Amino acid sequence: MTSVLRRAPARSQGDPTQAIIGLTQMALSATDLTAGVTPTLEYLIQNTAAVGSAFFQVSGAALSYHVRAATGEMPDSPQMQAIAAHGLPADTPLMRALEGSAHALFFDDTAAAPETAGFPDMGVASLAAAPVHDARGRLLGAFLMHTFVPHAWERPESECFTLVATTVAALAGRLSAEEAALAAREEALRALGLALEARDGETQGHTDRVAQLALAVGRHLGWSETRLRSLRWGAYLHDIGKIAIPDAVLLKPGTFTPEERAVMETHVVSGLTFAQALTFLPPDALAIITDHHERWDGRGYPNGKAGERISEGGRLFALCDVFDALTSARPYKSAWSREQALAELQAQAGHQFDPALVAAFVTVVDGMY
Repeated sequence: MTSVLRRAPARSQGDPTQAIIGLTQMALSATDLTAGVTPTLEYLIQNTAAVGSAFFQVSGAALSYHVRAATGEMPDSPQMQAIAAHGLPADTPLMRALEGSAHALFFDDTAAAPETAGFPDMGVASLAAAPVHDARGRLLGAFLMHTFVPHAWERPESECFTLVATTVAALAGRLSAEEAALAAREEALRALGLALEARDGETQGHTDRVAQLALAVGRHLGWSETRLRSLRWGAYLHDIGKIAIPDAVLLKPGTFTPEERAVMETHVVSGLTFAQALTFLPPDALAIITDHHERWDGRGYPNGKAGERISEGGRLFALCDVFDALTSARPYKSAWSREQALAELQAQAGHQFDPALVAAFVTVVDGMY
């Protein structure tokens, strides 16, 4: 049966030049890729016959493309559900076509084009796709918009999609590269924390546990994603200065002498020096390294800070660090129960710990178990 192409009611497209300026500003100010491309997707379905649009981004070892942002109506088919869960395979004919294309591609009837094989089964009848390449020409992703009935893309629609999608594609490529750089830094910092954990003889998993616990409390407090990332990075590196502590002190099983205690306490200053050499670490992450052994009553180290002179991140992380230490078995002690550990933290509220943060911490931990 021959497909019948339909034309949807015309939509007002306004001044695309002004739209480009606005969409560019939003993409430039976005904190992540999803926030950067979503306004573009919304603009496309408002100014073309498309009923839905999405941005697909490469993931893994370029084996598939996953939906990072979508708006409008999406196909409700098993095939589309599989793509939502597992991604669009890199060898999909459309993605292969986009790899070699510098321009947007338009398909009025997906059933009639080899490049869109598989899309009719998803429920997509017409499709427009614009590639996003990196500086080396590698396909990073694609903007797609679609209809559920065959539709002949009109010239104003194709011009709108080409102008908007290809302009924002360059910014999407930049945001994608920034995300990849952040992910690489994240893995490197976590690896440093795990390496130190192995040398220090910490209970296995300490680094990841304290990081996840700190994030849970930070989210409970309403911290921004940027601040949470700093909290996570600081958690990974909180004891990095112990790399400068001699094994005779670091691995000593018994009680420290006053001289050994003084040596051990130098790990905070050494850690800050090490972390500052990683010039990309934000101040909030450095503050956790500096402050996580300070005490609310001013009797901590290395600077004897008290109360709110201690960074909030340092105060929060200190709770997570002590809680995990108490609830973990060590050569010199058995693991405390959750109830025992929380009771100890509450007993130290106003002495070792910030009372308000203790209350928030207890609420979060009670909800996790």
